[in-house]
Amino acid sequence: MFLIGLTGGIAAGKSTVAEHWQSLGAVHLDADAIARQVVQPGTPGLAAVEAEFGASVLNENGSLNRSALADIVFNDPEKRKRLEAITHPLVRAETQAQIAAQRADAMVVYNIPLLVESGSQLPFDRIVTVEAPLEEQVKRMVSHRQMSAEQALARIRNQATPAQRANAADFILSSNQDLGLLLKDAGKLWLQFEREANEKLRLQGIGVLKNGERLNFNADGEAEFGS
Repeated sequence: MFLIGLTGGIAAGKSTVAEHWQSLGAVHLDADAIARQVVQPGTPGLAAVEAEFGASVLNENGSLNRSALADIVFNDPEKRKRLEAITHPLVRAETQAQIAAQRADAMVVYNIPLLVESGSQLPFDRIVTVEAPLEEQVKRMVSHRQMSAEQALARIRNQATPAQRANAADFILSSNQDLGLLLKDAGKLWLQFEREANEKLRLQGIGVLKNGERLNFNADGEAEFGS
């Protein structure tokens, strides 16, 4: 399996890239979807959230009121840490289960906005971050998510910085361009990942590449190994 970690700032265009790669053959796993899954009604996750934050974070039908919970935790770092202590282990366990269920030759894109913040230890073959200027992020969040500019900035400030994500990533995609150009850049990167995935499978097949070793390519396109 070839595992790609896809991260980036909020409203930067991660889902656009993930959906494009899915159309090219990727298996798309979404950390946000998994995070919603582990706090569905009747789950231990939702029961733990209610016990920690009270019934005010529930809708009338017993489901999680994500907006009400966000208003609580995004303005209080300690409360956010308490929420993450509940949800992060559940998300990690479900993510690992979904990854383990994939075929050996699958190319998996894990869309994880908080890759840096969560300290993810998944064995990514490549990490990509999608970035947009701050003003563009705010504009998109106000326009598409019905947030005020202040709410948008608060969410952005609770994430890692672009520099921190860039430091963790192998590649940076800029969404501060025409959509067609972003998809073109993403498509070129996907072709590279396909070559690397095929080489990884070949080397594993002949016993040259061991489990846990990371396959890299130098400027000449030759395979290199590293943990």
